[in-house]
Amino acid sequence: MKKRYFTIKEMMQITGITKRTLHYYDQTHLLKPSKIEASGYRLYDQEALGRLQTILLFKEMNFTLQDIAAVLELSIEEQKEMLRTHRMTLVERKEKLEATIRQLDHYVDGTDMTHLELFSDSPIHSIQSQYESEAKLIYGETQRFQEYEAHMAALTPAAKEQANQQFAADMEELFQKLAVHQHLSPAAEEVQDLVLQWKHIISRYMTCDAEILRCIAEIYRTDSRYITYFRQFGDESFLQFLHEAFCISLS
Repeated sequence: MKKRYFTIKEMMQITGITKRTLHYYDQTHLLKPSKIEASGYRLYDQEALGRLQTILLFKEMNFTLQDIAAVLELSIEEQKEMLRTHRMTLVERKEKLEATIRQLDHYVDGTDMTHLELFSDSPIHSIQSQYESEAKLIYGETQRFQEYEAHMAALTPAAKEQANQQFAADMEELFQKLAVHQHLSPAAEEVQDLVLQWKHIISRYMTCDAEILRCIAEIYRTDSRYITYFRQFGDESFLQFLHEAFCISLS
């Protein structure tokens, strides 16, 4: 039986691959034509078609073309071993992706970014760590910040994490209560009682004078990261309501 050859057009029809990709595979020696006619037409035999199908299979399995070229030079048993290793890599990526999706859902639901479990396997510092570094650069020379650092340094890592989580939970509960009272005047007794609770929560970690509290209130109003956080509690006027309530308390 005469050996069957396929034209580029037929290879495209069989596999769905593009002409440009076939040419690229030829240029990179990943898949050379089985023969080239005098007219310049590239032809591929069934063995070449099988090699192309293997390339497409490995590509769909998320191998790079460079890795595919190396895999194709291995024996069947060696290929299977490499595939087992690659499977483990894919499982790790899947778990990482699922974890990222969970954190995305938490963020959309209103979880503060400092408590998202991201960057654990990255050289990028956690958001909480970034906030701490930022605060140290801005306030590190002040006595109040040094008191805060001394307080946190005395805690074990587990106790520190628990303290941060408790602080976030207490603040979230407080802001939810303030949002309920947004229809009142910022000077209303109920609102000012909650502002006093805000001061007490912060004072558990550092000695706060009016200047420090005023600075925190201003950051709430102007820092885009906090603006995003506060959107979960009230409408667009909630931040202005908060700022007025804090200023009245600190005046």
